[in-house]
Amino acid sequence: MGNSAAMGDKPAGVRWFLHGFALLVFILLCGLGVWQVQRLQWKTRLLARIAEAQSAPAEPLSAVLSRLEDKLDVDYVRVQFLCPGLTLTPTVRVYGVREIGPGRRVVTACPIESGPYRNILVDRGFLNSTEAPKGSGLTIDPVVGVLRRPDPPNAFTPPHTGPGADWYNRDIKGMAAELKADAPAPVILMLESPAPAGGDPAPSPVPVNISNNHLSYAVTWFGLAAALVGVYIAFLRRTRKRT
Repeated sequence: MGNSAAMGDKPAGVRWFLHGFALLVFILLCGLGVWQVQRLQWKTRLLARIAEAQSAPAEPLSAVLSRLEDKLDVDYVRVQFLCPGLTLTPTVRVYGVREIGPGRRVVTACPIESGPYRNILVDRGFLNSTEAPKGSGLTIDPVVGVLRRPDPPNAFTPPHTGPGADWYNRDIKGMAAELKADAPAPVILMLESPAPAGGDPAPSPVPVNISNNHLSYAVTWFGLAAALVGVYIAFLRRTRKRT
């Protein structure tokens, strides 16, 4: 009982603070574990949609865009439409990084013949060089790609500084205005084909090498919560013995 470090010798306020702090940390660890389980479910659905997009037949663009009026999700839907001037129209660039290093994604606008939208932005792929992609004539075959909703910018996204400068997020309205493409669809078509003969820009319609480690993260957080409980129980038992 003479040990000042013993729980029984501490004022009641301090003891309740220690209890509350341990409980707060336990709740936090469990909350992080639950969040990772939710992320696991989200990532599993996302990977399933990506796999489906890679093998699904391409649907007519106008039919898919009409679903937006009914508030339906068209993310990762594979579509096709005609855009003869795909490689001849003006472009803007979005800064990006891939395994080979930094580069730019080339974005242009294609007109839409029918529906509530008059244009759609097309991400033609990743450009390694700093030179503008060269036009290769009219595109006779249908343009095939995957529709994507752009991610919103965050607090660390650099602002766009003006015409001709790089974009750092896919701001559909802003890029469409720079390309003079009115009434753009609220999604971007990530080009799959036709691919340029020289391979630059390189089409990349869906992300690759997406990790799904959320299960291990969840186990880690729940394991830490369990370890905290064990340590705290041992601490209480040791404290009682001292008192």
